[in-house]
Amino acid sequence: MRKRTLGRTGIQVGELGMGCEGFVDKSPEQIRELVDSMASAGVTCIDLYTPNPAVRDGLGLALAGCVAFPAGLLMGYCRRADAVAAPLVFLTYPLPKIVLLPVFFTFLGLGDAPRVLLLALTTGYQILVIVRGTALGLDPSCRKVFRSLTGAAAGSGRGMLLQALRHVYVPAALPGLFTSLKVAGGTAVAVLFLAESFATRSGLGFRIMDAWGRGETPEMFVGILGMSLLGLAVYALCCLAERVFCPWRNA
Repeated sequence: MRKRTLGRTGIQVGELGMGCEGFVDKSPEQIRELVDSMASAGVTCIDLYTPNPAVRDGLGLALAGCVAFPAGLLMGYCRRADAVAAPLVFLTYPLPKIVLLPVFFTFLGLGDAPRVLLLALTTGYQILVIVRGTALGLDPSCRKVFRSLTGAAAGSGRGMLLQALRHVYVPAALPGLFTSLKVAGGTAVAVLFLAESFATRSGLGFRIMDAWGRGETPEMFVGILGMSLLGLAVYALCCLAERVFCPWRNA
């Protein structure tokens, strides 16, 4: 197999890679045989993925939360940032993100990366919009009370900002975050079903559509039940996290 240099690293890699979709339902011995045969042929790139839909769903929500929550805080508490970002957000928000799946497949391959990115993009917008709205709704008197209580103890400039983020801004936005995660969790499961229905042979979405195509109605409903339980588990985890991180909501 011909080799090419990987970017500017100087590392020589084969022109062909090995996809792991075919590893589903294979024994460890069969997988080892496939990997060894690819390695002996000169394959140096292996596309690893997980067929577990819960992992894909969790990764997508986690990535969305990590990006959208601080972005929503920034837009809610900084008028300049909101003036710049809000028009872009609300112009692109109505776009159905599922139509971008073929684009992601084209540039990222057929592994987990395009599916996780689609989940993150779809749910990230929901988290961003709700967290921004919660931050905008913060009573200005809360900031004044915080400044009067801390006084010079919190310092000035960056120190005051960090203290305000820790004691005012983030706690005020956390309920909005968990509300958005509950809403986005149901959306994520629906998008996951669609994303697993194309260009894959694993996941609940594939199992449901495959069973429907074969006329296996009981198997199809088992997959639907699995999707429902996944959505219920995501919702329950969000409720549990809200009780842990927002104890004042339960008082």
